[in-house]
Amino acid sequence: MRRSIATCYSDHAVKVSDSYCSGSSPTPHVFSKFPSSNSPLSVSSLYRAKLFTHHNLFILLHWTAKNMGQSFTIKINSVSHPILTSKGLISFKSSDNSEISVFWDISDARFDPGPDPTSGFYIAVTVDSEIALLIGDEREKLVKLGILKENLDTQFLKFSLVSRREDFCADDLVFLTKARFSDDGGVHEILVKCGGGVEMRNQRLAVFIDKKQVFEVKRLRWNFRGNQTIFLDGSVVDMMWDVYDWLFRPESAAETTAAAFMFRTRSGLDSRLWLEEKTKQEKAGFSLLIRACKNNPD
Repeated sequence: MRRSIATCYSDHAVKVSDSYCSGSSPTPHVFSKFPSSNSPLSVSSLYRAKLFTHHNLFILLHWTAKNMGQSFTIKINSVSHPILTSKGLISFKSSDNSEISVFWDISDARFDPGPDPTSGFYIAVTVDSEIALLIGDEREKLVKLGILKENLDTQFLKFSLVSRREDFCADDLVFLTKARFSDDGGVHEILVKCGGGVEMRNQRLAVFIDKKQVFEVKRLRWNFRGNQTIFLDGSVVDMMWDVYDWLFRPESAAETTAAAFMFRTRSGLDSRLWLEEKTKQEKAGFSLLIRACKNNPD
């Protein structure tokens, strides 16, 4: 059975011991002639909403890019609903008999790039008329529909982004994305570059945050799995990678994860690297997972 990326780090994986602040750039190697960043084929965002009933509601939005345009599926706890129209409303009962309603309008949404919208849309989820999730910048439309109050202070809405996953298929490992790792921090640009020509000994990995190189891994053929600590917005962020399949199994099928990169904030005073077993006990912190497979030559 194939072992998970997190489990590998707990025993025999190679670790990079030096830690750098995102503001520094320790003797960076200059990558050249890299192609432009690849765009994700699908994006999944998991939100946790804290309701007045004192229980948590988990909402997953899964976006995909297809020939007919972008589409998404919303999953609330264990109930999944494919969204087939550009705007609309669905309502259903939850397992505890709560009335859940989902409102959306992506008819004028802008995508830059990738399958999930950046502006010109709204998605709202209510539970017994209480707002559990509200994303997008077209909130005035919800006010006109009577779903939102005009003087609603959205800063008191208690929902947060727990994790984000981006899936790619590409010929080169060059990925650019953005993420916010803490409620008090800003949105950061993250660039991952992995390459070095056809010679295996030249393969290396470099990670840039806000256009500054924060660390580099040389001799990637020996350090194909590992982790690095980054200090960002006053928080400790663990970055983990696994590029074994990408380097040594080029024949991997499209449905096989050929490379994986994870960024995860540590919660509280926890000094341990994030492990798979830990997620069963707590769901604090934010994680960004980037998964890449090689393009099928056929």
